[in-house]
Parts: sequence; structure tokens; C-alpha cells
Amino acid sequence: MAQQILIIGLGHFGMSLAKTLSEKGAEVLAVDKRINRVEEASAFVTEAVVMDATDEAELAKLEPKKRDSSVCTIGEDSKDASIICTALLRQMGAPLVISRASDKMHQRILSLVGAHQVVDPEQEFGYRFANKLLFKNIIIDNEMGENMHLTEMCVLPEMIGKTLIELALPKRFGVMVVAIRKGQSGKLFQPNPSEPLDKDDTMIIVSTESAIPKLIKGV
Repeated sequence: MAQQILIIGLGHFGMSLAKTLSEKGAEVLAVDKRINRVEEASAFVTEAVVMDATDEAELAKLEPKKRDSSVCTIGEDSKDASIICTALLRQMGAPLVISRASDKMHQRILSLVGAHQVVDPEQEFGYRFANKLLFKNIIIDNEMGENMHLTEMCVLPEMIGKTLIELALPKRFGVMVVAIRKGQSGKLFQPNPSEPLDKDDTMIIVSTESAIPKLIKGV
């Protein structure tokens, strides 16, 4: 059964989120006060509604309690609205409320009114983009919490033809290779410690944030 997701706020981030989730098979109910944004989203989401999500009676009609997730992406110009909307979603029993913050104080307030998760897309993009600029071998880097990261990176030239046993990455750099994506096929495999790495392979690594620069500089 497809996940049912309520998205409130159809700015650039909310619209992109709604479109991607719809393309991946989720049933998306998209909400915004601006009729032009709702009309645009109606081309790809399950349902799009024009309404003010800070209106308690109107929001209740959307039955947040029955949605798998509710995402409040109301932007920086309406912090009060995003705080009110987040609090109402929790009050109405939404099982998972994710809210967008634009700064540290906004983040703290959204957590205080009950958001299960608070995201800052600009901050997260800035972090990932900086890593891409600094470390060309990194393809994807996601923070998992508690200073742990899941990183996909190309096999470094110094690693080609060597096995994970020979490289001893956990002992030398504190990184754990949890999967290998094989070159042309793009398929993920459980790493074989005795199999030499190929130049077209990429590694999926779990580590602390500081371990990856040490790995790239130290191999």
C-alpha cells in the first residue's frame, strides 16, 4: 500500500519534495494558500488543496492523523505559520511530523512545539556541496545522526587492485565498508574482503565525519 504523505507549503522545496514523492509512488496531498502553486502541483500529486494550514478547522478536514507522514515546508517568510501548523499537526495526532526550519532558533521552537524531526534544506545542501567541492571522490554523503555518516565514494587510485583485508580501513581510518557498487552494473553487493577493488567500483562507507578526509589523504 502506498504511503500517504501530507505536504504543507509549495515553495521550491515543498514542490520538489511533492513531485519526487509522487514519482516514487507515494500518495501526496499537497496544500498551499497560493492557487497558482496548487494548480502546478495538481499535475502530479494525488490531490492538491488551496487552504491556510494555520486554520485549525480547515487543517482538521485533511485528517493528519490518518497520514503516514506530515511535512510542513512553509518557508522563512512565514515562521509563525510554520510553528502554528507544526503544533496543530501534533495536536491532531499526526504520527510523524517533519518541519522545515530556516535558522537555529526556528529549529529549537519547532522541536519544542512537537516536531518529530526538523530539517534545514539549505544548511544540508551547503554541507553536501562543500564536501563535493573539497573531495571529488565523494558521490553522496548523508548524516545519520550521532556524528555518523553514510558516504558513497569512488575507489581511490591507490586502492585499485587491493583487497579490503590489505587496506585495513577500519583499523587505519575508522571507516567500515558496508557495500560495494560494482562499476557498469550499478548493483550493490556485500563486500568480499578478499576480492580486489576495481577502478569502476564505488564504496558505501559508515564512519564519523572526520574519518573520510583522513581516508582520502592517508591511503
